Amino acid sequence: MNALVALCHFCELHGPRTLFCTEALHPPSPSPSSQTGAPAPGDRDRDGDREGEGLTMRANSSATQRGEMCEGCRSLPASHPGFVSIDDETGIRFLSHQHPRQPQLFSVVRQACVRSLSCEVNSDVCPGREGPIFFGDEQHGFVFSHTFFIKDSLARGFQRWYSIVMVAMDRIYLINSWPFLLRHLRLTIQSLQSTALKVFDNEQGVCPQRAVRMNSVFSPAVFPHQRSGNAARSLTSLTQHPNLWASLHSSFSWLLKACGCRLTEKLLEGAPTEDTLVLLERQTEQEEEMSCWEGAEGGGSMSQQHQSESELGLNFLCDDAKLNELPGPKCRSLRHLRQVLGAAEFRQLVWHVLMGNQVIWRGADPGLIQSAFTVLKSLLPVGCVRSVPYSAQYEEAYKCNFLGLSPDVPIPTHVSSSEFSVLVDVSLERSCQISAACEDDISSHYQFTISSANTQPTDRGPTLLNKLEVALSNENLSVDVVSHCLLCLKEEWMNKVKVLFKFSKVDGRGREDTQKVLALLGATGPGEEDNVRLLKFWMTGLSKTYKSHLMTAVRGGERSPSQ
Repeated sequence: MNALVALCHFCELHGPRTLFCTEALHPPSPSPSSQTGAPAPGDRDRDGDREGEGLTMRANSSATQRGEMCEGCRSLPASHPGFVSIDDETGIRFLSHQHPRQPQLFSVVRQACVRSLSCEVNSDVCPGREGPIFFGDEQHGFVFSHTFFIKDSLARGFQRWYSIVMVAMDRIYLINSWPFLLRHLRLTIQSLQSTALKVFDNEQGVCPQRAVRMNSVFSPAVFPHQRSGNAARSLTSLTQHPNLWASLHSSFSWLLKACGCRLTEKLLEGAPTEDTLVLLERQTEQEEEMSCWEGAEGGGSMSQQHQSESELGLNFLCDDAKLNELPGPKCRSLRHLRQVLGAAEFRQLVWHVLMGNQVIWRGADPGLIQSAFTVLKSLLPVGCVRSVPYSAQYEEAYKCNFLGLSPDVPIPTHVSSSEFSVLVDVSLERSCQISAACEDDISSHYQFTISSANTQPTDRGPTLLNKLEVALSNENLSVDVVSHCLLCLKEEWMNKVKVLFKFSKVDGRGREDTQKVLALLGATGPGEEDNVRLLKFWMTGLSKTYKSHLMTAVRGGERSPSQ
């Protein structure tokens, strides 16, 4: 990621100061001469620059006027070479010192430091001055800043003011990384604050400064010397952390690497699909929810943090990858599931899926059930999927439309008698053992019993199901081709859903006009009732972004004069 992270401090004598800065240096692009085996003229000089990197940072640090730096303004000694970490995968080097290595970045970081610690910026955005803010421009870069206080028994008000800033030129990238940055920077800040608080409590226990100050006599001649002495206290002294700067270097380097790997550019052919928008919205909501929980519970350990990220429940992002990793027998595709269940039972099951009814699978093999759900969920827009892969108790339909249950879980009477649910019981035939050689032959080992109280015939529609069955029954079409056909069908019907939503919900048209639109969309005729049910169910899967865009357009007066 083309950004840098800096720790800043407000010194009582010298004002805002940069204490520690970590930047990423990308490896140079290979020159044409290097591809032929001959060394480029500048390679030897470049190697010398790498070896003397610490000396360069040391010289930049020494260039700062030492007379304007007190103990509280300095992190590393002038003789310290700084810290360097190399990413073996990408060759990126992460360098840390008190100031940026490149002179042109010094003024950028300096301005970000001043603005992050100025009351003019923080007072209107962060009540109490603590918390995250965002500011910047195209010329000086954009800044994500988080201000915080560190307890100090010798400081005025018993606390000192710090901030951690991330500076980047890409505004959109930085804004999209807000939840991620906030979550991880809070972990670093809370670690610093908790460590400093222990030192503060120990010092107050030995010599309470509040009583000393109240009993001391104020003297104008002595006050400047007292203030100077109190200001010159380093962060290392406040935390008593022997490896503070090395730890911050590791934390900032990881943050730059993880933030750069987290978001990647993807070339899209046309506008983003509804599935893409819903996935992004869910990811953002889960990150914000995690940030709220961590803020309420005071954070957690770094290992717990990474574990919670890996268990976010973003199964809809990697269902295809997980399908191949599931142990034991599994459903590989819609065509495979159709062969296992039979054409009639498969059509009945898919009809319930498309209508939005609750689909319940009950059996002793969670892997088989999850693979079946992975295949069936491909029939629906992502926004219409609410799944509980395997549970020891029944979950109501408003919580999930895909529910996996263990064999001994009873189905409530109001569910088994409802026409808006379907139950698939999976049982092992004759208690046979499944060998690894015939895991794919599910039908010879399992018996599938499908039951539903629905009495409506499923052979007429919806139109999408009829077209899908034509593709599945054509053996000349490969599984990949059928998948692309399904994708095209879903896009076609999602476009119809958008038109119907705009016409009926946003514009508020009547029933007669809506019927004309349905005829125009090709949703009338045989299977009309099923088509309308599908459209209404899929309408619930529209992204918030799309709905918000339509409502904003209406409020902005973009309706036609006839409306």
